Amino acid sequence: MPALQINGKTYQVQADPSTPLLWLIRDIAGLKGTKYGCGVGACGACTILVGGKPALSCQLMESDVSGQAITTIEGLSPTGTHKLQLAWIAQQVPQCGFCQPGQIMCATQLLGGTQPPTDYQINAAMNHVCVCGTFTRMRAAIHAAAGG
Repeated sequence: MPALQINGKTYQVQADPSTPLLWLIRDIAGLKGTKYGCGVGACGACTILVGGKPALSCQLMESDVSGQAITTIEGLSPTGTHKLQLAWIAQQVPQCGFCQPGQIMCATQLLGGTQPPTDYQINAAMNHVCVCGTFTRMRAAIHAAAGG
């Protein structure tokens, strides 16, 4: 039986092999922070980290991530106190909040390799859809989390 490593925990998977990873995360693991947006990999609401890199969970299958560490928004901090989550709150980033888990996951990867990032680097990393237009507040939160 295939297994997924999500947020440091092993989940046994019994699902159709064509089931997108997004639904395994939400339905098998019960982690509802990863959102369904468009289902075609265009919006970024379903972004997770696979092996530390952003990935669109609606476009991946279990076989694509076998043996790799998967991190969802819940895996950053069980209490919501990751530095980016706190910066998002302090900068009042969310409006509707739907895309924010995916945005925070992209920002997590960015801060993992770029300290402190420039506006250009932030803009390049945060290329997912936010229909509320909170990009300016996202950028401010990323700078704050980076200590800048």
